[in-house]
Amino acid sequence: MISQLFGAVMLIYLFVAIFFLMAELWSSSRIQAAARILLWLGLGVQTAALLGRWWQSYHLALGHSSAAAFSEKLRLIILQAPVSNFYDSLIFFAWCLPVLGLIAFRRYFKGYLGALLAVLSTLLLAYASLGGVDSRIKPLMPALKSNWLLIHVVTCFLGYSAFALAFGVAILYLVQDRRPRPSLPAPPILDGLIYRATILGFLLLTLGIFTGAVWAETAWGRYWSWDPKETWSLITWLIYAALLHARLLKGWHGRRIAWLAVLGFMAVLFTYFGVSFLLSGLHSYLT
Repeated sequence: MISQLFGAVMLIYLFVAIFFLMAELWSSSRIQAAARILLWLGLGVQTAALLGRWWQSYHLALGHSSAAAFSEKLRLIILQAPVSNFYDSLIFFAWCLPVLGLIAFRRYFKGYLGALLAVLSTLLLAYASLGGVDSRIKPLMPALKSNWLLIHVVTCFLGYSAFALAFGVAILYLVQDRRPRPSLPAPPILDGLIYRATILGFLLLTLGIFTGAVWAETAWGRYWSWDPKETWSLITWLIYAALLHARLLKGWHGRRIAWLAVLGFMAVLFTYFGVSFLLSGLHSYLT
């Protein structure tokens, strides 16, 4: 039932993307409003489905646990957050994109940018629903039974989502810089949005790497092991650090910053997808 809800949300986000695109092409405020209503509907259904999956996971774990005290049950609830496997990460990533977009960009989350981010969420949910990904809820591996699980995964995926926002705006900047469109924000505004999203993503990814290192020490006895996922997370962090350095200290703006944001998001995608399937390591449980 819950998996079917995620499939329905996938279709809702697809229509959101279509409506945002139509609203931009036809300069229609009514279609724009309809797209936002659909977006909130999809986000509400997805939030309910995530909570339902969390509840199912908790009850499955409760049946294999002797937890009796309230504190033990609360810890079990936290541990069973739906972020512990590849399927859960896909649907959580798809949830983070519209949530962060609505919070960070507000009035700019529309038109081509709204369509692009809705498409990204649609693709993530399509992969989760139609890509043969195992959606079964399974008992946690010993390494995942940590209080750091939730904060580490949440901060990392919120950071990824912020970088996706920066990527979307960077694409619009490159289009606007080459072939200006009156319906798009001016290049200086887009440049500022890239910077805003990058700062947010950089802070969140830094927190994610830090909490992951603390978690690694408790799980494997060392803060850093040069695992492929750790290494590529560091590479991604360095690319965005270079972007911020170039902007703040070297005065870079415009196309060069936009291309760095695109490069950074390619590194994010490889860190998330490429490492999981091409390189084996301590994070192989994600597949």
